[in-house]
Amino acid sequence: MDTELLYDMSPYARIYKDGRVERLLGTETVPPSLDEKTGVQSKDVAISPDSAVSVRLYIPKAATDSLQKLPVLVYFHGGGFIIESAQSPTYHNYLNALVAEANIIAISVDYRRAPEHPLPAAYDDSWTTLKWVASHSTRNGPEDWLNSHANLKKVFMAGDSAGANIINNMGIRLGEEKLNGIEFRGGIMVHPYFWGDEPLPLETTEPKKRSLIMDFWHAASPTTTGCDDPLMNPATDPRLSSFNVNRVLICVAEKDMFRQRGWYYKEALSESGWSGVVEVMEAPGEDHIFHLSNPSCDNAAKMMKKLVTFVNEDK
Repeated sequence: MDTELLYDMSPYARIYKDGRVERLLGTETVPPSLDEKTGVQSKDVAISPDSAVSVRLYIPKAATDSLQKLPVLVYFHGGGFIIESAQSPTYHNYLNALVAEANIIAISVDYRRAPEHPLPAAYDDSWTTLKWVASHSTRNGPEDWLNSHANLKKVFMAGDSAGANIINNMGIRLGEEKLNGIEFRGGIMVHPYFWGDEPLPLETTEPKKRSLIMDFWHAASPTTTGCDDPLMNPATDPRLSSFNVNRVLICVAEKDMFRQRGWYYKEALSESGWSGVVEVMEAPGEDHIFHLSNPSCDNAAKMMKKLVTFVNEDK
């Protein structure tokens, strides 16, 4: 067994030169359930027999006995494309709460992770999921919850960190390939995982912090040109104006290392010729994914309220 490290990304993960991966965080899982506290029912579904992609679906239990059609939220979890999963208690608990508060159906995507499956695997799996959702538009898709209870004229995407990075990729892809029978009404990008080779004004210049992010990105995308790769720095992407979701909410946190990138994305999107509406919500005094690590804090409650409003606003 080769003990030589390729990337030491402690306390998150270690990747060895022989290809072994040691995930140090985000390895815990919980089964789907009927959550008594929120009244939300969940289940795991494989999207297609030949595919490595599965999703965890969430629906308010009360909605299963109703004729009302609910908005749909496709959720992409974070973890730098390397750690965490849709079965993680962190995301399971968060989505139970969000689904109950917003009265929506959520589809949490369990995309394949790097380094075993380097990018574009996560993007491809996410796109496969969007196509799978769209396959229910005539009410005869493979999943009854979507056939019976989903309003596919009101579909949203949300994700934190690497999940927010996926939304950018999906939005651009939607500009290039039409998905029929489904309407995307908004994207929620929480603490987006974007970077660049050169620091932005006010961004950390600390070599250790910057090299950790660069290692994460190179481990996820071994053939990358670096952190100015359009997948990691959308401001360098000439296709950004084709981002085909016309409402975007970006959430940033004051102490988050990625804060400036969230603001910079707003600027890049607005200046690209894109015709949508983008807003930023900043949480004072908070750090990266604070709403997942401390969901009961005031700023997490404010953010939850904002997300609920965003998916229920008819514009």
